[in-house]
Amino acid sequence: MSQVQSDPSLPRAQRYRDLESALESLLEGESDALANLSNAAALLAQSLDRINWCGFYLLRGEELVLGPFQGKPACVRISVGKGVCGTAAARRATLVVPDVSRFPGHIACDPASRSEIVVPILENGALRGVLDVDAPEPARFDEEDRTGLERFVAVLIPRVAWGRL
Repeated sequence: MSQVQSDPSLPRAQRYRDLESALESLLEGESDALANLSNAAALLAQSLDRINWCGFYLLRGEELVLGPFQGKPACVRISVGKGVCGTAAARRATLVVPDVSRFPGHIACDPASRSEIVVPILENGALRGVLDVDAPEPARFDEEDRTGLERFVAVLIPRVAWGRL
C-alpha cells in the first residue's frame, strides 16, 4: 500500500512528480481497471490540497458516466459537449476554469465548487473519459496543475484496461 506524504515546502512541480511515482507504485502489478481508477482517485484526494472533489467520468456512448471518485455525491451523466467535463471531452483538451459561475452551461453538482480542472483521458487517440478536480475557491488551478495532472493521467492510461470497464 502506498502512502503519499506531500511536503508543502516542496515546489508543486516536485510534488506532482512524487504523485506520479506514488501512482506507479500503487498500481504496480494490478490489472483491474475499476480498482486502479478507484485508487488513483483516492491518491489524488489524499495528495491535493484545497480541493473538494476529484474523480473520473467514463465515456459511455455520447455521455460521460460517473466513475470512481472522492467527495460528495455527484452528477451521474454528463453529455459530451455540456458543462466543463463534457466540453473538455468534446475538445479533447484540458480545461482550467478559474470561476465556474462564468463558464457557459456549467453543471453545478456541488454548489460549493468555485473552480475546476478537467483532463481528457485519451488512449491511443480514443477518448476514454475525463479526470475532474473541483475546488471550493476561485482560481485554485493553474498551468502547473495542468501539467501535473496531465502527467498523472499519462501515467494512469497504460495501467487501466479501458476495454474492461
